[in-house]
Amino acid sequence: MRSIRISTSGCPSDYSQGLFPIIAQTLGYQLNWVKPNQADLLILGPFIKVDAKKLKWCPRPLRPTINAALSLTSSRKNSPLRVFHSAENLRHDSVPADYSISFDLNIGSPNHFRLPYWMEMIDWSNEGIVGNQNPRYGELLNIKRLMQPLGTDFLKKPRAAAFLSSHLREPRKTLFEAVQKVMPVSGFGAYFDKKIENHHRSGFLKRELLHEFGFNLCPENGMYPGYYTEKIPEAFFADCLPITWADENVKVDFNPDAFINLAPMTWCNYKPLEEIIATPLLLENYASQALLLKAPSILPFRDFVKRILEEASS
Repeated sequence: MRSIRISTSGCPSDYSQGLFPIIAQTLGYQLNWVKPNQADLLILGPFIKVDAKKLKWCPRPLRPTINAALSLTSSRKNSPLRVFHSAENLRHDSVPADYSISFDLNIGSPNHFRLPYWMEMIDWSNEGIVGNQNPRYGELLNIKRLMQPLGTDFLKKPRAAAFLSSHLREPRKTLFEAVQKVMPVSGFGAYFDKKIENHHRSGFLKRELLHEFGFNLCPENGMYPGYYTEKIPEAFFADCLPITWADENVKVDFNPDAFINLAPMTWCNYKPLEEIIATPLLLENYASQALLLKAPSILPFRDFVKRILEEASS
């Protein structure tokens, strides 16, 4: 088994349980987690802290980039190979790196790989990748189920929506109010329950909660081509009709006829939503749609990770 020294900076605390490390181990690498200045491979995440005083001269949007370039030095003869890996709505070049992994679509660089975050939540055991988890939801998502029609179970459940959120900043506030005009909306999460410290300590499993509702208001945190998270497929997998807010390129990942997208309704104050919810035939059309029209594969990402590891260990 080959060994590689790996470190993270600005990554989520559970990064070691994500697909990149799991795939690395599947490829036969022993990962030794070390400090950044001891690493062969340095994973740069979206939460790199900026020294505000040191970079006071620099415009705020550029500080993460400058900070990453200046502060993450190495004591090795050769600097570690750097990979910027973001599951947030940040561009692939937000932080200088040798490789990048992000949501961004159609980046013309062989050193970038598009890995939307929802793929982290898929059961890839059919392709030999095991070990990833989806603890907040309670279950990994099954591709076969996502390729089947939603079905009519959501029509048998209360005509109400669940909304999980830690904040109500725009556009969430406006979307929440728009959906409330046409059906009851129950709020869950840190915004609605101040006792909840973070997502990982909510006291409930998302999948179990969604089973009680026919709809799930699940807008993306921001709008950018390619930025589509786990929200839509997790709602669908729980037999809810997703009500989202995403740009038109969402069709690159998901069948746009399988969910309600509020974004195109913005210009008319979301008036079409009332007709959709009140019309059985329109709801039945959603019930007949599968979310995935083509089975995704994790093998291209495995090959990308393999190339990174080979270069980092050479």
